[in-house]
Parts: sequence; structure tokens; C-alpha cells
Amino acid sequence: MTTRVMTPPPPRVAKPVRKPPRKPKAAPGSRRLSPLRLLGSVIVWAFTAFNILVLYWLISASFKTPVEIFTKPFALPYQWFHLGKPFRNFVYAWNNAGFGDAVITTVVLVTLATVVTVAVSAPAAYALTRLGVRGSGGLTNVIAIGMGVPFQTVIIPLFVVMSKIQLDNEYGLFFIYVALSIPFTVFLLTGFFRSLPDELEEAAAIDGASPTRTFFSVMLPLARGGLITALILNAIGLWNETLLAIVFLKDQSSFTLSRALFTFYGAASYQSEYGGLIAGVAIVVLPMLVLYLLLARRIITGLTLGAGK
Repeated sequence: MTTRVMTPPPPRVAKPVRKPPRKPKAAPGSRRLSPLRLLGSVIVWAFTAFNILVLYWLISASFKTPVEIFTKPFALPYQWFHLGKPFRNFVYAWNNAGFGDAVITTVVLVTLATVVTVAVSAPAAYALTRLGVRGSGGLTNVIAIGMGVPFQTVIIPLFVVMSKIQLDNEYGLFFIYVALSIPFTVFLLTGFFRSLPDELEEAAAIDGASPTRTFFSVMLPLARGGLITALILNAIGLWNETLLAIVFLKDQSSFTLSRALFTFYGAASYQSEYGGLIAGVAIVVLPMLVLYLLLARRIITGLTLGAGK
């Protein structure tokens, strides 16, 4: 009978304790409030508070009587609510300023001009950034110069030329809106197309896709964020444009909202209808303000996507 010898188990080796990862260093100036950062925060918050105060005054004054506007500028409206006519100023502005026709004209004009601007600028931006066009850098700089030329300096010769070809009306204003919006839109969209990866174009070329098909089928859907951003920014800018509308629109039936408000200003001031005048300003300003607040995140995201490279 054999006896089995039990061997002792091997001693356990203690595992080395893993050190926790080192915390990244904080950004310079983030641990303590530097004077420059404090000054910047104060300026930003002061500017924000001022704009909120102006917006509050605009909305509250549009519900007030002229006496309340001058005697109690920051108090809540009372008189028209007490009389059961809270929207009296808005009704007065709408009926006397001709905003009914102006809304239709503005929506149609701004929509068409914005869509045509983006439809022209997108292929131009793609060609300048992706097709290797000779002198594309210089062409991009020339287009960008168009943003730095104030249109007020060319408005008189522009009006003379448009008058000679019988386009000193809403149709001529449409072409002017498109022409003045193209430099900014092309400059904006070049950043989006430049940030897209080159491998997608190479894969499309291997599959036999032409540059035109690659643009419409591959690159354009990827630049959707930039296109939406360009549409929104152009729509806001053209909606609020006033000077060109004053110069080129003469027939009251073709007035835009800003042009109708300019005409309404004289009549309302003469009749001391300051509540109706401010209500008219609110009718013009608030739609674009609401649009921006609803789409602010998309606009900011679209602008930051353009800085990919």
C-alpha cells in the first residue's frame, strides 16, 4: 500500500497595485478666476442682460398705451388689458401698415432668394475646395472680398443700372438679394466641404461616379448641416433687410415687412400711435427671433462643423 505525499500549494504572489491614472492638468486660468476672464464674463453677462431688457421693453410696450410707454416704461401693461383689448396695438399695426400683403411678399421673396443663393453657392464652394480648380485659392479670396464691400457704397449706381433695365422692383430686388448673399454663403460652405474626408470621393471615383454624381449623391448629403445653417442665416438677414427695400420698392402692394414698417412709422408718429408702432416692430422682429431661438443649437453646430480642418 503506497502513501500519497501531499505537496503544499505554491505561495501566492501579491499582484502589484495598479496606480490610478494621473488626472489631466487643468487648463491655464481655469483654477482661479483671472482678471481677464472676470472682465470677459462681466461684459458677456452685461450684454446679455441689456438685450433681455430691450426685448422685455419691446414686448411690454407693444401692449401699452402711449401714456404708459413714456410714464411707466418698464412696468407691466395695464390699460388695454383693463379695457379688454390686450391686442389692440397689434390689430392697429396690422390694419394700418398693410402687413397682410407684406407678409406674403416677404415670405416669398426671402424663401426664393435664400434657396437660389444656396443652390448657386453650394456647387461653387464644392468646385473651389474639392475639384482642384486652378487658382481656386485666389478665387475664394476674391469672393470673400465681396463680404467686405458695404452695399451702401454701390446702391446708387446699382439703382441707376437696374432702372435702365426696368428691374427697379421686387424682381430686381430678388436678384440683388441673391448677388449680395452669394459671397458670404460660398465662404461659409467652403469650410464644410473642405472638412469632409477625401476617402469618400476616392471611393465614389473607384465605383465610376462622375464629379457631378459624387457631389449630389455623396458630398451634398454630408454637408446638410452647413446647407441648413446657410439657409437660416440668409433667411434672417434678408428678412430684416430695409435699405434696399426702401430704394427699390415703390408700389405699396409689393412692400416687404421692413419697407411697410418704414412707411407706417411716419403715419404712426404723426398720430402719436407709439404703441401701434412698437407693435409693428414686434411683428417684424419676433418671427426671426423665435426662429433663431428654436434653431440656435443647429446653427452653432453647423458653424462649428465647418472648422473641421
